[in-house]
Amino acid sequence: MTIEANLPGRRASDVLLRQWENASVESVWLRPGDWYTPATEALVEALEARLDTAPAAFRLGQARAAAGVGITEAIDDMAVLFRSAGFESAPIRSIRALCEGWTEGDSAPVAAPTMKDPESGLGTTEYLTQRLAEVYGAAVRSGTQVPDTHAVVVVDVAVADPDPWQRMARNAAVGQALTNAYGEGYPMARLADGLYAVLVERGTSLGAGIAILRDHISDRAIAMRVGNLMRQPPRVWIESLPADHTYVASLLESLQR
Repeated sequence: MTIEANLPGRRASDVLLRQWENASVESVWLRPGDWYTPATEALVEALEARLDTAPAAFRLGQARAAAGVGITEAIDDMAVLFRSAGFESAPIRSIRALCEGWTEGDSAPVAAPTMKDPESGLGTTEYLTQRLAEVYGAAVRSGTQVPDTHAVVVVDVAVADPDPWQRMARNAAVGQALTNAYGEGYPMARLADGLYAVLVERGTSLGAGIAILRDHISDRAIAMRVGNLMRQPPRVWIESLPADHTYVASLLESLQR
């Protein structure tokens, strides 16, 4: 992905941040959707200001550990930043600080899973997993089969590597579109960058409503001026649920690949 370094209003740190992300995703980073964290901005700003980058590197290490990123991937990623900025390598002091932050973050108590995605206003994968467990439990008690009564509507609007601000605008637009389309009472979640799911009951109107939902998302994107940040038209499909709750986690994981 090409970065336009001379766009009006772009700070130098914004340009370097985008260069770093693009180079890292193309070379060492495993999951593009989870690269950005505010700690990356702090490190870039310290580097651009010619300040000691060790404190920001420490915070980045903590953030990477909290996100489940391995120490090798975290070190390789930070090395990409310094190469992108024209340095031969990252300073030893900053590498050590990154490792110390990662170690501290990795040993910290595991926090309770987040149930609400702040960008879209929808639930998280953990939230949808919990709601699905409730549906399967109710099915066992009533003697019904979940594949016959429920399904998941999946929405994919992902495009190649929008910057964090564009990504947040896109998630907000889709979250609002889904909330407006379904209303209260429908478990919805952002599964990954540009990927969303809604738990629905099966019925005669389910298939016909897919085209309407696709148009609604497109219209909302245009109204919020983020249509250029989304796949056009959005991909919307009905995903069947497994008969056994044991395989739900595997299904949700497979949708994110």
